[in-house]
Amino acid sequence: MAISTTSSTATPTPAATPTPTAASVTKNAAQSLLTSLNAGSGIDTASLVPSLVEAQFAAKTAQLTAKSKTITTQISGLATLKSAISGFSTAYAALVKGGTLTSQPTSSNTAALGVSALAGAKVSGLSSTISVNQLAAAQTIRTTAAVADRTAVIGSGSFTLNFGTATYDAAGTKMTGFTAGGGTAVTIDVTDASLDGIAAAINAKGAGITASVVTDSNGSAYLSMKGATGASQAFTLNATTDTSGKLAAYNVGPGATNTSVTAAAQNAKLTVDGIAVERASNTINNLVTGVKLQLNAVSTGPVTLGSTTPTSALSQAVSDVVETYNQVMATLTEQTDPVTGVLRADPAAKTLLSSLKALTLAPLSGDTGGGSPTTLAQIGVATNRDGTLRVDAAALSNAMLTNSSAIETMLNGSADGKTGLGAVLNAITTSATNTTIGLGASQTRYTAAQSAIADAEAKIADQSAAMTTRLTQQFSSMNSRVSSYKSIQSFLTNQIAAWNKSDS
Repeated sequence: MAISTTSSTATPTPAATPTPTAASVTKNAAQSLLTSLNAGSGIDTASLVPSLVEAQFAAKTAQLTAKSKTITTQISGLATLKSAISGFSTAYAALVKGGTLTSQPTSSNTAALGVSALAGAKVSGLSSTISVNQLAAAQTIRTTAAVADRTAVIGSGSFTLNFGTATYDAAGTKMTGFTAGGGTAVTIDVTDASLDGIAAAINAKGAGITASVVTDSNGSAYLSMKGATGASQAFTLNATTDTSGKLAAYNVGPGATNTSVTAAAQNAKLTVDGIAVERASNTINNLVTGVKLQLNAVSTGPVTLGSTTPTSALSQAVSDVVETYNQVMATLTEQTDPVTGVLRADPAAKTLLSSLKALTLAPLSGDTGGGSPTTLAQIGVATNRDGTLRVDAAALSNAMLTNSSAIETMLNGSADGKTGLGAVLNAITTSATNTTIGLGASQTRYTAAQSAIADAEAKIADQSAAMTTRLTQQFSSMNSRVSSYKSIQSFLTNQIAAWNKSDS
């Protein structure tokens, strides 16, 4: 039942190359500009403009990147916590649903009477005596005339099928009387049907009897028909339309001469705690509360029903709960560490931590005044100084000896799911993952913040592009003027040189 909790310890990140500050980038860009102007050469716009743009937005970009990284880590932490607490609750619910933590009914004679617990039933304290006096049986009919070819056409027409109660002769091979029940008669049509065809038509109708063709060791074929168990499930079958005159040979009921009863329809008869009862089936779910009875044979005497408490499974479940709790708590403690935890300021994470710390003191059953244990702390689950749990084996063993039924109730919960450890874990999980106040709300908030950062980064990208265009235009214009000035300077220099030469 324990779930694995993956450690969220971050992998050390290699030291990043220091990013130039805005001041250093600006200084370098200015120096490059002055050098270019003093040298009388054109400005290297391709390298200068990106440097100035980077300097303008470096601080803001670094701030947004750091915030985005933090939020990404927080979202990851939330996902880890949601997975851990949901996994805890789901795994425990599956354990309870499996039925291994509930008392099971017992029978002193399983050969005659098998027992099992119905889903969700509580059978601790079960005590009853049952005598199986008669098993329920289904009426079974066979034809007596051998058919050499089971595929040969017999005839066309229709049969009428009725259900009700019947009486049989002393040998149990002939139906002597029949009283139709309240159901509607069923018509079964056959056309150019063989023995196989009659069986197929009966089965295709799905009216409550099944038919099959059985071939004996001599190769002769016979039609066999069987209904459902119970005295009221006896049936008659009569050829009501018989164009060939051969279908009547397959009639079932009083006066039928070509069919024989091999099993009579009858109810199961039992004596339950001195009371005689009947049921139509050998599988009974509504006689002993929470118990499914399977009648296997007539008993030679009363069968005693009881129950056994799965103390070993209950003890193991407590140990598994403690183990899983400690895994979840380790993850939660790491994420909410006051110094290093990425969720140290998250209110939902803190609430979840408080809820889990109170788990051992939470009432797990409604019997708060009956003297029986109702909390994990009362059955040997102790809290360590670091917040983890441990099982006091001696205390748990003693609790199992004296209050196993109460522990079973605590761990399995009530039928309506409102009490029990599973209900408490589900309540904690539901609250923790709530999208209004729980981890779901935190995730919504962090996701919105991440979206806002993305918008801010997009805005910076637009501003950077605009600044790049503006500076490129400005420096291109400056380059043009410098080039013009250089031309004038060159002209004047040459002119002065010419004047000096003519004077000499």
